[in-house]
Order: sequence, then C-alpha cells, then structure tokens
Amino acid sequence: MSTHAHGIHHSIDYVELPVTDLAAAQAFYGAAFGWEFVSYGPGYAGIRTAAESGADEAGGLRLAEAADVSRGGPLVLLFSADLDATLTAVQGAGGQVVAGPYEFPGGRRFHFLDPSGNELGVWATS
Repeated sequence: MSTHAHGIHHSIDYVELPVTDLAAAQAFYGAAFGWEFVSYGPGYAGIRTAAESGADEAGGLRLAEAADVSRGGPLVLLFSADLDATLTAVQGAGGQVVAGPYEFPGGRRFHFLDPSGNELGVWATS
C-alpha cells in the first residue's frame, strides 16, 4: 500500500469525524477497518490507517453532541504552507471564517463556510 502524503499545500489532508462516544467509535473503526488511534485527551483521538507511516494521521475522531453528528458531517481539513495567506484568500474568494485561526497541538487552523454553507478547515504546522 502506498504511503499517505501529508503537508501538500491546499490538498485535502485530514478528515475529522464527529462522534458521540469516543470509545465506541474507536472500537468500531478498529474492528471494522483495523484503524489505530492516538489519544489527545478525553475528547479527541487521531486516526492511523494502513496508509499512514510513522506519526502521520489520516484524520481524527472528535467527541461531539448528538445534534452535531449528521449525514455529511465529517470535517475536511486542507493543509496550508502559509495559513495567514490562505485565510486572506478564503475571505477574498467569499468564504466566511467561522472559527479561528486558533492553535491546537499540531499547529494552527481555522474553519470557514463556502458559498453553499459547507464547513471546511485549513491547518498549518505554525
């Protein structure tokens, strides 16, 4: 299987799944797909699939309220080599920033709505 490439500017890099029971979600995805997890506390676990190597993660499980979990609910994260420039580009293109930029254990990120109302995130290592 090929290695998952991370850190490619403006590519889809990470998918976050909102879940209502973190332990049950880890058990399900582990049993169904063989995924492994990296704990980041009681509300978040990074996902490692067979495509990841080393410390790479394909996404994460985020503890959420039941009202926040729905069909079409995963959060797609894009990678940026320059978060501030990407923020400016998103706003200039008509995107609505709804969170951030803020720091998290892997760097910084922000969330935005596209013109149709889809929420995506962008992250950078610094």
